[in-house]
Amino acid sequence: MCSKLYLIRIGFVSALCFAIITGCGTPNANEETGENAAGEETTEEQNETNEEAPQASTVNIPAENIMSTLWHQTSGERNALYYQGYNIGKMMLDQNLTENIEKKRAIVLDLDETVLDNDPYQAYAAVNEVEYPEGWDDWINSASAELLPGALEFLQYADEQGVDIYYISNRKDEQKEATIKNMEYHGIPQSTEDRILLKTDESSKKARRDQVLADHEIILLFGDNLADFADVFDKQTVPERNSSVDDLKADFGSKFIVFPNPMYGDWEGAVYDFNWDLTPEEKDDKRKKAMKPFERAS
Repeated sequence: MCSKLYLIRIGFVSALCFAIITGCGTPNANEETGENAAGEETTEEQNETNEEAPQASTVNIPAENIMSTLWHQTSGERNALYYQGYNIGKMMLDQNLTENIEKKRAIVLDLDETVLDNDPYQAYAAVNEVEYPEGWDDWINSASAELLPGALEFLQYADEQGVDIYYISNRKDEQKEATIKNMEYHGIPQSTEDRILLKTDESSKKARRDQVLADHEIILLFGDNLADFADVFDKQTVPERNSSVDDLKADFGSKFIVFPNPMYGDWEGAVYDFNWDLTPEEKDDKRKKAMKPFERAS
């Protein structure tokens, strides 16, 4: 009996020593043997890559657009502002028609968030947590944007008065066919290829406005972005944009008709210094630093 116990003890000690020698019992075996969690061998280069892999962003930029898009899609205030803008436009047009001018009259309108409503795309991006341009081309090519309140009535009226209408948009020029299809579906007047001036080489609309000015007097401009009205607003900082608005305050409501767009635009780009390649964390930091919060007394 004693000899059996002795042999069992000897066997147990031998097994324990073998386990220690081969490393089977060490808690950091994967580190020592260079294996990943799946037991596959990894090279030194792969280990360095794993160490440098970027961490998932903790800031969800697309989801932050939910409230602004919700406002745009549901609020009666948005509709009221569009009606108000187009009503003022009609009043200014009627006033101008009583005046004698040398050139033909023209009005210039942006398209997106001025005539065509793209908030379904903005809702898609917010809900699915994706950023522009993902899905944008599919949305444009669907030619399914609805009209914004007051747009069609005003445009039909301007057309009846013999005013030339130009649509200057920063949609890409290759999207013109789908854009015309969308506009013709709604019966938007003068939605012809020569009256729809889309982006080719540059985002600034100055050259396209100058093209219209060559043989027209532009009596009214409509848009949701300050750059829709004058090149002075192109790529301006936040303080510069506000200062330029103050300088041109007499034009707003008389020649410039502005529509609300809290979803996107140069107002946001100005916060980022127009560096759209910032990380979500960097964008979030710039957003917060641009705000002026109330400070409670201690």
